[in-house]
Amino acid sequence: MGKKGREIVEVNIKELLKDLNSAYADEWIAYFYYTWAADFIEGPDYPTIADELYELGGEPERDIEDLQKIANCKKVIFPKNERDLDSVLKAVAEAEGCAIDVYSKLLKKVSACYDKDVRTFHLIEHILSEEIQHEEAFENLMERKRK
Repeated sequence: MGKKGREIVEVNIKELLKDLNSAYADEWIAYFYYTWAADFIEGPDYPTIADELYELGGEPERDIEDLQKIANCKKVIFPKNERDLDSVLKAVAEAEGCAIDVYSKLLKKVSACYDKDVRTFHLIEHILSEEIQHEEAFENLMERKRK
């Protein structure tokens, strides 16, 4: 987003960049944990969020320790027995629930300036929609496994 484009955004850009960096951290942490459970995951949205951070004039956090500090969803707690599929699915569904909370709050924040910055709104709306789909997919897998 260019200089003029950033001027019309009525949301506090520094605050939005902070929120987006936290969401970026969440996606990297999720990617790290989901790599462990790769057979069950569709993939993270961190590249999309990184693009938005750059476009708004920010920089994605690169330090892994700082990613953990600024993340909204701190840790996915997997079962000690990685073959306990129900518990693995529950853990990733809960992680998706945290992501849904994060993007829902971000969407509410940017909706105040929807008429000025539809692009950021729709980006966050798209990611929220994907997180909702992921949670549902994991819950459906748990339900099928119970039958």
